[in-house]
Parts: sequence; C-alpha cells; structure tokens
Amino acid sequence: MTLTKRIIPCLDVANGRVVKGLNFESIKDAGDPVLLAEKYSNEGADELVFLDITASQEQRETIRSLVSKVAQVIDIPFTVGGGVKTLQHARDILLCGADKVAINTGAVKNPQILTELMDLFGRQCVVVAIDAKRNYNVSKGKNIFSDGSKSFWFEVFIYGGKKETGLDAIDWAKKAQTLGAGEILLTSIDKDGTKDGYDLTLTKAIVDAVNIPVIASGGCGEPRHMLDVFRNTDVDAALAASIFHYETHSVDRVKEYLKENNTHVRL
Repeated sequence: MTLTKRIIPCLDVANGRVVKGLNFESIKDAGDPVLLAEKYSNEGADELVFLDITASQEQRETIRSLVSKVAQVIDIPFTVGGGVKTLQHARDILLCGADKVAINTGAVKNPQILTELMDLFGRQCVVVAIDAKRNYNVSKGKNIFSDGSKSFWFEVFIYGGKKETGLDAIDWAKKAQTLGAGEILLTSIDKDGTKDGYDLTLTKAIVDAVNIPVIASGGCGEPRHMLDVFRNTDVDAALAASIFHYETHSVDRVKEYLKENNTHVRL
C-alpha cells in the first residue's frame, strides 16, 4: 500500500502575526494566524505547523492563547513549537489543542527531554525540528557532501537559526530518533524563503538516515518543488509557507497538481 504524501502549511509566528523571511532573516508580515489556519484547514491541508519563531531567542514560552485560538478553527493535526524546554511547557501546548510538540533548541541543549516527552506523551507527539545549514569548513564535519565544486556538511542551528551548534545534522537526526523523536521537521536555512526548491541533498540524507517520518521544509516556491522532493527522496511530507500565504497557490490546487503527476495525496 502506498502511503499518501502530506501537504503542510506552516505558520511562522512573531509578535502574534504570521511572518515570512529569507534564510531566517528579513522578516515580513504575512497575515493573521487564526484566519490563515482556518483557510488552510478548509482548503484540505493534511496538517498545520505553528512555530513561535522568536520564543527561544527571547527566552519565553510559546503564546498559548494564540495556539488555543488556532486549534479552535481547524480540524486537522496540529504541531506547535517555539521555546519548548520543559515537560510542563509541552503539556501546556497539548492542553491548548496541539496534537504534537516541535522542539529544536530545547532538545539540542537537553537531549534527554526527548525520552521524557516520549515516555509521557508517546512518540507520536514528539517532533524534532532540525534547522540545518551547509558548512564549507569540512575539517569540522563528519558526513561530507559535494555539489561538484565545493565540499560541505550540514550543521544544526538553534535559537531560530541564529546560533551554530557544531552538530552534524545527520548524526543529530539519528540520535534524536534513538532518544524518542517520532518525526523530524527538517528545514534548510540556505533554502528558506528563496522559493527555488527544497535542499534535496539534505532531505535525502536525513530521510535515508532514519526510519521515522520526515517533513521537508525550506525553499518551496511552486508545486513543482513539492513534486521534485517527493520524486527524489522518500520524504513523508512537504511543508510550505510563502506559496500559501501570498496566495500564489492554494492547498487544494497543489494537491490536484501532485495527483495529476502520480503522487499519492489525500484530496
């Protein structure tokens, strides 16, 4: 049986508004999170991701009231992340209506929290968000790739892409799975907001390294980019923001395009 591929709009939220940037910088307003969430749910999105992108950097928790408002207007699985550091914070997010909790900075700083989250809420609730960027200083990397002219490795970044960790993304993905992650939300910082396609090298490397679902994120500018990532990697889902927020494409039209091109999606 062929599993259907999931299409997931993402709400990156800052100061209560949905925003979109380029390579995690140059942030611009993109709308109201509750209105956009309801629209995407109605258009047939398979899931929704809500990331409070400045929470870790600002040393605060996710805005719970906003999570509750979004949860009330959708009827699809809902993943929420941003500043998650403790079991209590994860519990609060789930009580506000989220189905899964995404954790990045908190997991890198305290990997054991993944096991604690899995034990308490179940593996299916634990999403490890990995923000990765190409590092061309290959003396520091373990898994080395080449684009023909230069060699590089993928480094994990935390605090909303602001701080490097020295961690190899492939090694960290494997470790996260071992510790309790049920899914990986993989974002290419290099591709974020560029609208020129996902980082297929990064996505394929992570998908091949783990046996839990992986969501590709960063770089989607048109439906063809989703088709490319599904055809060239075994990724389970494609996440996008710009193409949905600025109404260049609707979720249902993207799914129709994918179906026409022999990709199994739920219409």
